[in-house]
Amino acid sequence: GKSPLVRCINYLEVPTSGKVVFEGKNLSVMKDREKRLARQSMGMIFQQFNLLSQRNVLQNVCFPLEIAGVSKAEAKKRAEELLTLVGLEDRMKAYPAQLSGGQKQRVAIARAMATNPKVLLCDEATSALDPNTTKSILELLKKINREMGITVIVITHEMAVIEAICDRVAIIDHSHIAEVGNVSDIFSGPKSDIGRQLILGDVAEQNLSFGNSRQIRIIFDGRESSEPVIANMVLACKVPVNIMHADTRDIEGKAMGQMIIQLPEDDTDAGRICNYLKTANVKFEEVR
Repeated sequence: GKSPLVRCINYLEVPTSGKVVFEGKNLSVMKDREKRLARQSMGMIFQQFNLLSQRNVLQNVCFPLEIAGVSKAEAKKRAEELLTLVGLEDRMKAYPAQLSGGQKQRVAIARAMATNPKVLLCDEATSALDPNTTKSILELLKKINREMGITVIVITHEMAVIEAICDRVAIIDHSHIAEVGNVSDIFSGPKSDIGRQLILGDVAEQNLSFGNSRQIRIIFDGRESSEPVIANMVLACKVPVNIMHADTRDIEGKAMGQMIIQLPEDDTDAGRICNYLKTANVKFEEVR
């Protein structure tokens, strides 16, 4: 239901129930002309780029401006500015067939921004790209969001994409919103079954059975990622621990995720570790 949802936002698909409110106005009661004007404030970027093969890069970016009735001279100037922004000022005369996947997506981003949108809708915008190209496109989207104040709505099934650029996340399960919140909150402690499955992986569903000693889950929910929590704990307590599972991420310099460790069998040593974590204000819970 991810792609149909994002297409409902700009009314490319009409919702069967409910309403879409954009800037305080209900799109469902708008006349067709009003909807077209509202859509001009919503740029859209697709997985397969959807460029016009018979037009060069500059002409592709000019296309939505032509539809909006902008003069050729003004459209050309705007398109050149946007292509410089996305790093393609030297490829304006090239055609889509002459571009790499990443370059095509940069053209698509420039085209989506042509009408000065307030929202960019990205429907699996990086799914067809290799990891390095994906990283550069995400950095570009993040730059657009931070420097130009444009809201970016990203539809993706890749947790790494959410982790890299998003501030808030909604997880969809069987066409329903399973949970929604800040990325840092959801990643550090998902509440829904689908959230735990996507973020924590199979370990969330496993009944871990490693030896007979106690196991605890350490929760990282915003500590500095440069802080060596486990190393400091072992050095302070002078006892070893067994790391059973770790799934942590660095999100804007903050550590998010979890780590499951097996405590020493000796109750005194185990208690020393727990006391250290409490004193250091590190969240943890007993797994078994």
